[in-house]
Amino acid sequence: MSDLILDADGRARCAWAGDDPEYRRYHDEEWGTELRGDRPLFEKMSLEGFQAGLSWITILRKRPRFREVFHGFEPAAVAAFGPDDVDRLLQDAGIIRHRGKIEAVIGNARLVADMADGELDALLWSFAPAEHTPPSTFAEVPAVTPESEAMSKELRRRGFRFVGPTTMYALMQSSGMVDDHVAGCWRAAA
Repeated sequence: MSDLILDADGRARCAWAGDDPEYRRYHDEEWGTELRGDRPLFEKMSLEGFQAGLSWITILRKRPRFREVFHGFEPAAVAAFGPDDVDRLLQDAGIIRHRGKIEAVIGNARLVADMADGELDALLWSFAPAEHTPPSTFAEVPAVTPESEAMSKELRRRGFRFVGPTTMYALMQSSGMVDDHVAGCWRAAA
């Protein structure tokens, strides 16, 4: 049972959800739930890039500010950002102040803004595995898969940045392309 916690509400959850209310809400309502649409997936891709090297709870706590300063992650709005916006964002303590990550989000937004409507969604979901067996334990959860490596390679070929295979597997997990809720978790696939 070390991969699960039994919460006060009587539900067994993946142990990583811990006792933080925001983490539990994310676990219960978002992680592993199918996410579609160019804007939501661009947001998720951007936040996963910001998360690299940090804990996801840090990103969750800063997500409202990220959404505010990145104009709801509307690709066309972010694509219009220039050097003054980068400098402004580097001074904002409400987000992760990393020049490379900020510039990557802006550059990625330009690529998404140039795509046809629905193209990012179709591209990312084309790498979702046809079959995925939910893990029995977290030891079975990979950091990288052939699908996340292929997704990363294609995105980098198109000019996207901060889209390494580990980051893209995290995107696949969080957007429901794979279900990595461990067996026994109330959210795990039957």
